[in-house]
Amino acid sequence: MAVGGVGTSLLLMAGIMVTVGLCRRLTRRRLRSHQRLCTFLLEMFSTFQICACTNELSLLGNVEPKPHTALTLTYGFTILHGLTLTGSTCNPCGTLQAMWGSGISVKMSGLKITAQFVAAVLARAFMHFIWSLEMAEPHFGALSQGCSNPMQTTEVQAFCIELLFSVVFQLTILRVESVNPKYRVHLIALLITMLVYAGGNLTGAIFNPALAFSLHANCFYDKFLSYSLVYWIAPSLGTVLVAFIWDEILPRIS
Repeated sequence: MAVGGVGTSLLLMAGIMVTVGLCRRLTRRRLRSHQRLCTFLLEMFSTFQICACTNELSLLGNVEPKPHTALTLTYGFTILHGLTLTGSTCNPCGTLQAMWGSGISVKMSGLKITAQFVAAVLARAFMHFIWSLEMAEPHFGALSQGCSNPMQTTEVQAFCIELLFSVVFQLTILRVESVNPKYRVHLIALLITMLVYAGGNLTGAIFNPALAFSLHANCFYDKFLSYSLVYWIAPSLGTVLVAFIWDEILPRIS
C-alpha cells in the first residue's frame, strides 16, 4: 500500500477527531442545562470518533511492515482517544461497569448505551460514504468486502476469548483508576495493543459491543446469534463477573 494512501487515512482520522472535539465543546457550552441531552450527545460524539477511526484503521491492517504498523497505529490512536474523550466510556460494557460500581441510574445507563449504538450506526454509514468516494488507496473495494469474518476460530473459543479479554480490560480499568491520568492513558493503550496482538487474528479482540456492531454489521445480519453471543453477550458477561468479583468477593478477602 502506498504511503500516500496511509497519509490520507491518517488525515481523515485527524479530521474526525478535530470535528468531534469541536462538537463536544459546543455541546458542553450550549446544552449544559439540559443534562440528559448533553450526556446523550457527548457519549454519541465520543463513540462516533472511536467507531469511525477504528473502521478506517481496519483498512490499514495489511500495511507493511506487518503487524508492526497496525499495532503502532492502534497504540497511538488509543492514546489520542483517551486524551480527547475524557468523561465518556464509549463502550456499553464500561457503562454497565459504572452502573454497578458507581451507582449510575439504570435510566442514565440506558441513555448512554443507546447513544453508543446510535453512534456505531452513524459512524458506519459515514465511513461507507467516505469509502464510496475512493479518495485513497485503502478505500478501493472496501464496500464490496461484505462480512470480513473476524472469527477465525470456533464459536466457543471466540466466546471465551472475548469474555477473557473483557475481564482483563475491565479489571485493569478499575485497577488504574488511582493512577495519574497522563500515565493511565498509556497503560490502557498498551493493554489494548497487547490484547489486539494476542487475539486480533482470532476474534479481532474488540470487547466492545457497539464497536463490534459498527465494524461487522454485515456479519451480524448474516449470523446474528453467533455474533451477538461472541461480541455482545461475552464481553457483557465478563463485565458483570468483574463487577461482582471487585465489589463482592475482593472486599471480603482483603
